[in-house]
Amino acid sequence: MHPVTHVVGFTVCINDCVYVVTDPHVEGMFGLDVTQVLCFFSFNYLGMDYSCAIICWFDRVGDVLDADTGMWIVSACNPENIAIIHIDAIYHAAQLIPIYAAHHIDPGSVKPHESYNKYQSFYVNKFADHHAFEITS
Repeated sequence: MHPVTHVVGFTVCINDCVYVVTDPHVEGMFGLDVTQVLCFFSFNYLGMDYSCAIICWFDRVGDVLDADTGMWIVSACNPENIAIIHIDAIYHAAQLIPIYAAHHIDPGSVKPHESYNKYQSFYVNKFADHHAFEITS
């Protein structure tokens, strides 16, 4: 998803999900976390430019792949679990598939920029491309 919001003179891309390297010594999903990018920005400090992202962490559910789908499951972002990271920590784009709950959600009420707020958990789509398959297998 790539909805765009305009905020006081600059454009902020929101709702992109990415894998962030949290342990470079571990391969696959045990060395990565899935996050939602809320904003990309840069700043200059002492003549050096720093490109950053404001992210919200998803929580991985369990330490094994889902037995039915073979995909990892993550739970929704906690809005209080926000961080600022350097964009070099971003490894690859991530695609999430909502896990549809037993309760009814009106499809007309799900706007692209709100979809991560409507569902409680998501499959990490390992079939999005061959890189995602390698990352999550």
